[in-house]
Amino acid sequence: MTRPSAQHLRGRRIDPVAISGEETVADLIDNAFLAYNAGRLHEACVLFTERMLSAEVTVGMSLTGAMTPAGLGMSTIIPLLEAGFVDWIISTGANLYHDAHFGLGLAMHQGTPFADDIELREKGVVRIYDVFFDYDVLLSTDAFVREVSAGAEFQRSMSTAEYHYLLGGYVAEREKVLGLSRRSLLAAAHELEVPIYTSSPGDSSIGMNVAELALAGSQLRFDVSADVNETAAIVLEAKRNAGKSGALIVGGGSPKNFLLQTEPQIQEVLGIDERGHDYFLQLTDARPDTGGLSGATPGEAVSWGKIDPDMLPGTVVCYMDNTVSLPLLTAYALARHAPRPLRRLHGRREELMDRLISEYRAALDFRNQRTSEAIIRTTQ
Repeated sequence: MTRPSAQHLRGRRIDPVAISGEETVADLIDNAFLAYNAGRLHEACVLFTERMLSAEVTVGMSLTGAMTPAGLGMSTIIPLLEAGFVDWIISTGANLYHDAHFGLGLAMHQGTPFADDIELREKGVVRIYDVFFDYDVLLSTDAFVREVSAGAEFQRSMSTAEYHYLLGGYVAEREKVLGLSRRSLLAAAHELEVPIYTSSPGDSSIGMNVAELALAGSQLRFDVSADVNETAAIVLEAKRNAGKSGALIVGGGSPKNFLLQTEPQIQEVLGIDERGHDYFLQLTDARPDTGGLSGATPGEAVSWGKIDPDMLPGTVVCYMDNTVSLPLLTAYALARHAPRPLRRLHGRREELMDRLISEYRAALDFRNQRTSEAIIRTTQ
């Protein structure tokens, strides 16, 4: 048997201090989260805090799963936005719809996953696993979304980011009237100018209510092409002037792919010279061998051009329940890193689109010139 390679034994020696009960969350993660999924969460915390939160990195978050009904919008995501740790978001519409309940002063309750659902239906109680709420919460939120979306400023085609910004302004006003604060992610994102996109805008109660308004003659339409191009413009801007792009992926599904496809949109479709996102951090309980990771582990993402191959060491996938991992990651980051200046990207969307269009046209001219030269060579 050969002697152990020093290269393989360079890792930190496992020799933790006994837990006393006096530790902060960040201290506990640094001291005791040393192996298995706890070790991956520690790596995730270090990657996010020490590299992704560097001044030159623009951080995009994708959000799936029923996170906001469980209160994670208030406890976790709003603090990340306020600290400047997340600069833009792609979320399922359901997370934003259920988020609005809180801003409207509607109640969500802790329940049990072992309830009789037939009895709950008879009693007018809706269940999201172990979160219970009155069916009237849905009706009240539906009415609010329809009333607001019927307003004059909504009667046109717009990106989902613009729609959520406008809707968030109304939720913020309702919070003030009710004497509430820091309840709604939509309201906070409006005030902080953090753009929020939805990759499948029809796949939620918000989209359903907008569809109902269309039957009544509303001119409101979600412009999905604008979403694709605006998100690509955000990433392109992040990479220019020695900047970097970081992807914080909570869950998987369509929002994850929409966040990562920004790079193939830039490179493959628009023909602009780029290499991929610089940092990839995913919190998930899905598995790659069943297709649950949307075909995009970090290594696979490199093959698509979604991740810069030179930055593959700057990627972590933490296999853990997101309702556990995301609050821990947030607590660690807030303890270990000072707040960053807000980028307020929503108000810069037109400027960012101008850069994207300029570089796209230059790339298109170059591509057309190469095509013309190739045709000339073949006819000589």
